Amino acid sequence: MENLALIDSFSEFKDDKLIDRVTLMAILEDVFRNALKKKFGSDDNFDIIINPDKGDMEIWQRRVIVADDDLDLDHLEITLTEARKIEPDFEIGEEVSEEVKLIDLGRRAILALRQNLISKIHEHDNTNLYKQFKDLIGEIYTAEVHHVRPRVVILVDDEGNEIVLPKEKQIPSDFFRKGDNVRGIIENVELKGNKPQIIMSRTSEKFLEKLFEQEIPEVFDGLIMVKNVVRIPGEKAKVAVDSYDDRIDPVGACVGMKGSRIHGIVRELGNENIDVINYTTNIQLYITRALSPAKVSSIKINEETKRAEVFLKLEEVSKAIGRGGHNIKLAGQLTGYELDVIREGNIAEEEDDVELTEFSDEIEAWVIEEFAKIGLDTARSILKQDVNDLVRRTDLEEETILDVMRILNEEFNA
Repeated sequence: MENLALIDSFSEFKDDKLIDRVTLMAILEDVFRNALKKKFGSDDNFDIIINPDKGDMEIWQRRVIVADDDLDLDHLEITLTEARKIEPDFEIGEEVSEEVKLIDLGRRAILALRQNLISKIHEHDNTNLYKQFKDLIGEIYTAEVHHVRPRVVILVDDEGNEIVLPKEKQIPSDFFRKGDNVRGIIENVELKGNKPQIIMSRTSEKFLEKLFEQEIPEVFDGLIMVKNVVRIPGEKAKVAVDSYDDRIDPVGACVGMKGSRIHGIVRELGNENIDVINYTTNIQLYITRALSPAKVSSIKINEETKRAEVFLKLEEVSKAIGRGGHNIKLAGQLTGYELDVIREGNIAEEEDDVELTEFSDEIEAWVIEEFAKIGLDTARSILKQDVNDLVRRTDLEEETILDVMRILNEEFNA
């Protein structure tokens, strides 16, 4: 019969889709019933028999036998003469089941069936894909680079699903080639029309938190909790960790011997500098730890305004602020307090000090800005620094720094 192996006639859909045979049969039945309703006005007197094992189906039409001159509804009734062509001993009032050939539906109906089947299978796949990835939001996922575009990288997973990694979700140092494996978290799944768009992120704090779970067994087992994560992707991050077991050093366990445990995470994030600190509910101690490596002299907290004045010796100020202001910015985000740095130092020296901007005729503005980024905005604050340390912490050449120090020394030695 023409209905045999219908699945094979639509094999391009079956083979390319993650859809089981039983589900495909159910979709087929639904599609054919719709076609029958359209052609005959109703599908009530039709039986569709599907064999999921063999991958075939049959359509049978049931009609009541009536006298030859009493035919009213030909899709529900059949004349005695026509019925006896099927079986000679049929009588009026009996029911006849007759197989409907696929070709009987007509060429146009068959084309419509095909298009409807495509639509139903796509709809099924998209619904399943949307549900599958909705459940994966916030989880690490790995996919292969399929195409690199200026504003987005298109990834494909092992099942052929397309995943989007937008430019703004990439770490600044990320560089991908076709075929590279990329890790990130599934951040969102959006419906674009009827098609789900899966968004991956490598800049999310959640990605760093999940990397801790993957790479550090104690975090995975729940012996160590990641309490908070803040980061400037590709630059610096701070992670607060805690443990219910006093015998476990959470920071030591996360960092490992000579940084062995955290090294893989740092490498994954493009050498992002990660500070791991012990979480505490003592806010003064928490802020002190968050501002590491700077040594804090004292802290004055205003609970109402969520601000804290942090008192530091002059030589500790630049460490607290950090390159580009990253350290103090992240410390504030981690603790939930706006941090104001108050310098401590020799009063006579401070009174004698000169703002760096006063030297704008002799020192270029961008050089002054480079020093300001690491908290050095006065002449004496720069002169107290080690030249090699300044080369490491700024984007300035040694020759430029020495020239600045010469200009500043002339001010105080004049």
